[in-house]
Amino acid sequence: MKRNQLGSSSLFVSEIGFGTMSLSEDQNHNERILHEALDKGVNFFDTADLYQFGMNEVSVGKALAPYRNNVLIASKGGNDWHSQEGSWRWRPEKAYLKEAVKSSLKRLNTDYLDLYQLHGGTIDDPFDEVVEAFQEMKQEGLIRAWGISSIRPNVIRKFAEQTDIDSVMMQYSLLDRRPEEWFDLFKNNQISVIARGPLAKGLLADSWEKRDLQKGYLDYTESELADVLPRIEEEAGKLNMKMQHLGLRYAIEQPEVATAVPGASSSEQVHDNCDAANQASLTSKQIGALRLITKEGRYENHR
Repeated sequence: MKRNQLGSSSLFVSEIGFGTMSLSEDQNHNERILHEALDKGVNFFDTADLYQFGMNEVSVGKALAPYRNNVLIASKGGNDWHSQEGSWRWRPEKAYLKEAVKSSLKRLNTDYLDLYQLHGGTIDDPFDEVVEAFQEMKQEGLIRAWGISSIRPNVIRKFAEQTDIDSVMMQYSLLDRRPEEWFDLFKNNQISVIARGPLAKGLLADSWEKRDLQKGYLDYTESELADVLPRIEEEAGKLNMKMQHLGLRYAIEQPEVATAVPGASSSEQVHDNCDAANQASLTSKQIGALRLITKEGRYENHR
C-alpha cells in the first residue's frame, strides 16, 4: 500500500489507516481485524484516551505489541474523565497533558507514540503552555510527532501558522468538504490532513439505501441526499468501483491528505477499506465531476 510522509516528520503512513474507535470489547475479534488490516498493508492506527475510557488503547496495544516496530500508533489527549460529575472535562494544561500521554503509553504498553494529538482545543486555551507540553514530550522521546484534532478554524490557523505540528485530523469526505478551504494553508506549512469519517457514517457506501436519511447529514437535507447519493453511486459505477472505494479514493487523492482512517468492525469492512488502495487513481476530471455533485461547504463557527 502507498505510504505518504506525515507533514515534515519522519513518519510515512499508509494511505488507508485504521480508526479504532469502532472496535468492540471482544479482544480476540479486535486482534483479528487489526491483524487483517496489517496484512493488507495498513501501518497507521489511530486511537484516543477517551475511547471506551481508555480500554480502546489497551486493546490496540495488546493487538499490535508483536508488530510494534512495524506500525505507527497515534493517540489523542486533553480530555479528563471526572467520575464524580460523570462527564469529560477539557484540560489543556501542560501538567495534565504530560500526565495524559504517560497514561496512554502505559495502556498501549509502549515506550513512545508515533503521533500524539491535542484532542480538541479552543482559542481560549493557554496556547504557549500547550505547545511547550508537546515540545517537551518530543524532546523526552515520548512522542515522535504531534498534531491536533480540530475543526475550529481559529484554532487550526493558530497552530498551523505558529507551531511545527505535522498533522491536523479533520472530518473529511465527499459529503463534508469543509476542510478544503484550509488545504493551501496546510500545503504552505507542510502539514498533513488525517481524514476521519471519510465514508460519512456509511452514506458513501453501496449500502447507503439502508440508511435513515430523514435527519439529513450536516447541511444536506433528506431530499438533497436522496438526489446526491444516487449520482455519486452512478459515478462509481462508471469507474467500476464500489461506492465506498470511490469515497475513500476521493479523500486520499488530495495531496494534502496523508491518510484516511475509516473505522471497521468486521473483516469485510477491513478488506473493503483496504481494497480502495488498489483502485485506479481518480483523474482531475473525475474529481471535478464529483465536486460538481456535492457542496464545497465552509466552517461557519469559531472563525
